[in-house]
This record gives sequence, C-alpha cells and structure tokens, in this order.
Amino acid sequence: RIMYIGLMFLLSLFVIQCTVNGQQEVKNMDLKNETIRIATFAGGCFWCVESDFEKAPGVIKVISGYTGGTEPNPTYEDYYRSGHIEAVQVFYNPEKISYEQLLDIFWRHIDPTDPGGQFADRGPQYRSVVFYQNDAEKRIAEESKETLAKSIRFARPIATEILKLGRFYEAEDYHQDYYRKNPLRYKFYRSNSGRD
Repeated sequence: RIMYIGLMFLLSLFVIQCTVNGQQEVKNMDLKNETIRIATFAGGCFWCVESDFEKAPGVIKVISGYTGGTEPNPTYEDYYRSGHIEAVQVFYNPEKISYEQLLDIFWRHIDPTDPGGQFADRGPQYRSVVFYQNDAEKRIAEESKETLAKSIRFARPIATEILKLGRFYEAEDYHQDYYRKNPLRYKFYRSNSGRD
C-alpha cells in the first residue's frame, strides 16, 4: 500500500511536470525534431520582423538577435559597432510553410530597395539581408530576389543582400516578443516608423 501511494505521488509529480513543461514557451522545445527548420532574415527593427513572421501559419517561434558582425556576444548597446545586424531566426515546420513562402512574407514586409536601413531605422545595422545556411537556401533566395527584381514592382534596384549565415546571437530577453510584452509602445513605434 505504501508502495502504491509512493507510485501515485511520483506519477502526480510527473503529470504536473509535463503540464508545466507543456505550458512553457515553444522556446524550450527540442529542436532536434526533423520537422523544424530555421531561416534567418534581417529587415530592420527586429521587433517588427518578429511580429510579422509570428503571424504566419507554420511558424513555430521567432527569435530576435544579432548576426553578421565580428565580435562575439554583442549587446543592444554595442552590436552595431562590430558590424552586427538586427535579425530574426524563424523556426518553422516545412510541412506547413515553405522557405519560399517565408521569403514572400519577408519581401512584403520590407523595402528591399533601401540599402541604408529600413523605414525610420537608418544605418547598416538595419539593412535587409537574407542569411542562408546551405546551397539550397542560397539558390532559392537568389531566385526569389531575381523574380522580385524582374517583377518591376519597384522602380529602384533590389538592394537586399544574400549572405552566408555566421553565428547568431539571441538578443536580450526584453526584446523577445516585444510586441506582446509592450503592445502600446510597440504600436506607437510601428505606426510612426513608416513600415505599415
């Protein structure tokens, strides 16, 4: 009987732990799952890029961060000094959304003709970049960019770069899901940025 009570207690703890784990952000999921892939984009303010991608079906989560620079462990106060760019990593299920579809979302939410930043955010740390991880992503990104250029949708040439992804550094906690944590500040920033 004591053994039965002990077993029930352990089972209860296991159920509670599973429930807690299940309620944690997708941020803590096992990324070894083969149905999850990661794409990396820079399109100006990472708050806005994160928000735009997170609304897409098939996107599991989006992480804001810094990449492209020379110094390790950049912070928000100094990332631009070593050439880092504000970027996001998009964790997605390729069975629900393709890399090509992510590129379409990206092109719709940036100004790909602006080499000096994005909207109100100026400087090389805000320029638009598609970061590829392999030859397949590079080919798809280049074809997508070429299709956009040929569409004559824009009067100016496409300035978005396509670069090999280096180390990606996750931004500080307060930047993650900023649009959810600070909805009023985010809306004020976004409505005054010129992005919409």
